[in-house]
Amino acid sequence: MFTASQLLDKINNHISEIQFTRTPKGLYEPIEYILSLGGKRIRPVLMLMAYNLYREDVASVYDPAIAIEVYHNHTLLHDDLMDRSDMRRGKPTVHKVWNDNTAVLSGDAMLILAIRYMTACPTEHLKEVMELFNLTTLEICEGQQLDMEFESRCDVTEDEYIEMIRLKTAVLLAGSLKIGAILAGATAEDADNLYNFGMHIGVAFQLQDDLLDVYGDSEVFGKKIGGDILCNKKTYMLIKALDRADEKQREELDRWLNAETCQPAEKIAAVTELYNQLNIRNVCENKMREYYTLAMESLSAVAVPEDRKKELKNLVKLLMYREV
Repeated sequence: MFTASQLLDKINNHISEIQFTRTPKGLYEPIEYILSLGGKRIRPVLMLMAYNLYREDVASVYDPAIAIEVYHNHTLLHDDLMDRSDMRRGKPTVHKVWNDNTAVLSGDAMLILAIRYMTACPTEHLKEVMELFNLTTLEICEGQQLDMEFESRCDVTEDEYIEMIRLKTAVLLAGSLKIGAILAGATAEDADNLYNFGMHIGVAFQLQDDLLDVYGDSEVFGKKIGGDILCNKKTYMLIKALDRADEKQREELDRWLNAETCQPAEKIAAVTELYNQLNIRNVCENKMREYYTLAMESLSAVAVPEDRKKELKNLVKLLMYREV
């Protein structure tokens, strides 16, 4: 079996060899640019790892793996535009290097390219793979829409939030694993268990992301701490704080949420202190562990020898500790 690191090298080498020969260059240069920025390539690596549980010829499914990475970067390109983000992986975003219209059009082209790469999978699996891929891409749009709608709501429930992050974040991890299993000829039960494994890990990972935005180390986390607090993002942390606060704590939270002007450091410190009073860190950690446990149970149910699942378990642990 291959290690995650070996599969990452294979994916990176394959991506570096991609050449877009079609014109106009103004459409394809932004695509080459965002793909050249690198990243963890977690989703295509997970797809290849799921395939590798059953088969060794991973080179035969590089195109579907590339499809997943191209699609993921398509979502990042559009997300950066919607969020007006200036930087991605330490470099200016596409809409900053070029312009908004180019970001939209090149992003659209990436979606089509992803579909083309995915349809290169073996004919016997094409229908099942494309049905899953199409559903996954649609669900991600649904999750993004929910996330935007939550911005103007103060009554978002825990269940609604979990469903949003399931759609926006977890389904692509889950879909990547299941596509790898399908292409390898795994049983339907194994494919579903790998899907559930990815789904639960995706939710746990996003909950950890919420936690680290408040309590993480900015150098390890890779971005400034407190960003979610400053923009009143409806995270699991905030939703639970609003749910658990007494009248006085709720009034203070509302004051910070509705403040039109404030000192950023002061707001971050005040809201964090309220989280501390309400034990929100432990609440979030417990929910995160709950989903992590469900993920490990799903992986344990996959009917392959335990030693073949070891690399997947190690990768997930590294992900959760932000070491990859």
